[in-house]
Amino acid sequence: MQATSLPPVGRHLLCAIVLSVAGCATLERQPVEVETAQEQDPTTPRPPYYLRASLEDPFNVIERATYRVGTRTDRQPEREPPAETEAPDLWHRVVDRFGFASCPEGSRASQWAQWFGDRADYMERVLGRAHVWAHDIANEVEARDLPGELVLLPIVESAYDPFAYSHGRASGAWQFLSATARDHGLQINDFYDGRRDVYAATRAALGYLDYLAERFDGNWNLALAAYNGGQGRVARALRRNRASQRSTAWHDLRLPRETLAYVPKLHGLGCLFREPERFGFEVPRWADEPRIARVELPGPVDIVVLAARANLDLAELVALNAGLNGYQTSPSGPHQLTVPIDRRQNVVDVLPELEIGQRLDWREIRVQRGDTLSELALRYDTSTSALREANGLDGDLLRIGQRLRLPATDAREPDPAYADAYRELASLQERLLPTRRFQHRVRPGESLWLIARRYRVSVSDLQRWNRLSDSSLIRPGQSLMVHMDQGSNRSRNSRRQYTVQRGDSLWLIARRHQVRLSDLLRWNDLAEDSVLRPGQTLTIRRGGDA
Repeated sequence: MQATSLPPVGRHLLCAIVLSVAGCATLERQPVEVETAQEQDPTTPRPPYYLRASLEDPFNVIERATYRVGTRTDRQPEREPPAETEAPDLWHRVVDRFGFASCPEGSRASQWAQWFGDRADYMERVLGRAHVWAHDIANEVEARDLPGELVLLPIVESAYDPFAYSHGRASGAWQFLSATARDHGLQINDFYDGRRDVYAATRAALGYLDYLAERFDGNWNLALAAYNGGQGRVARALRRNRASQRSTAWHDLRLPRETLAYVPKLHGLGCLFREPERFGFEVPRWADEPRIARVELPGPVDIVVLAARANLDLAELVALNAGLNGYQTSPSGPHQLTVPIDRRQNVVDVLPELEIGQRLDWREIRVQRGDTLSELALRYDTSTSALREANGLDGDLLRIGQRLRLPATDAREPDPAYADAYRELASLQERLLPTRRFQHRVRPGESLWLIARRYRVSVSDLQRWNRLSDSSLIRPGQSLMVHMDQGSNRSRNSRRQYTVQRGDSLWLIARRHQVRLSDLLRWNDLAEDSVLRPGQTLTIRRGGDA
């Protein structure tokens, strides 16, 4: 959308407001580390999600907001049903649809059921996050005639955390990789990542699981193994066992340890909810009613302005729309927002009053002879990582004639009347959204060579990132920094010039080019209150410390 022209004073005021928002952003947050089943043992496991202690931590802010939406009701006191009428219970409906959970005594599944049953505090936190989504997921499961255990699958995947980001680069409550997400209709661009949008990702995940169950002849153990470990890998393992006349039961296949532990974990959760007394667990009683609503938008909107005018809690809006990367919904869609059901009418009523941005159609180009990903990123004012994300590329190799989608980069200018709200949103999102860094905790028996091999980086990179010498020893429990998108052979000191566009801020530019705000300021001899002018050139360097 074309930015509304402002007089010089107005432009300077707006830039100052945006810069004040940018000043509080850290731009580097450690991603939630999702412990895989491979790294856990049901006798001494740890939950896949850890709450930070500080009340100011953004995860606690989002957790409290999610809990409020999940427990709040739109029913007015005078409309409550008579005491003798018992409201339908959601978990009864879910358990009635169970189709495969089995936990024989002494089995790994029963060990997992007992592990979850023994950790009431952990389950209370996880279910607090699940409450807002469970009714919608249960409806989708029922509409597709799928087994009820799938409502519990996000507990296994992410502990129902939409901001979860694994070391394998899977993201969201359903832990999609970007290529798989796109294959199943989820959009990923500069404004939005559908993997973190629980509403959209639920439909993609259940569609994929339905397909996998059909591919493996209704065998849900194989379908789950394929969801975790890859359908091709499971199919090859089946062919190998058939060729050697060995058992084709899922637990007899040559699969990763993580996958072999993944399936019994969901079985254990199913048994926990079906037989709570057996494992000393109390299933919560939840009314079988929706907690959220999906609202259609006429185009891209500023969620800060929307929240203010519709009397929405901004943290609740972020919690329900974790797929958003900033304050504007994506110009290319989806043109929808998830809102608390008791605030839906507020949103519908104020939409006609809002300034709606222009919808964006993605532009396609064809790769010409001599084109490289880095040169195309420079030519079209984007980044190589954004091009990879937009086109589902695993590396930098291009083919002549290949079609590439150009990701959107235009953003609406923030409304100066809501400076505090933009600051709050920026503070939340900059610490919630995943970075390219990852903290690895050293486990017994690990060496630098094993860790480097796991993350597909070099030992020398690990040493450099963590200031280790050749003689340095690592010990169990030690944290090592891994830069997941930086290999040894990449240019660390390359630089480019960026031309400031109307509506740009230092925060937006730093985020777009995946550099730290402090580095951007240092490279260009700027202060946090510096005013940017359209046409001004800034230096962007690769390698952060250059």
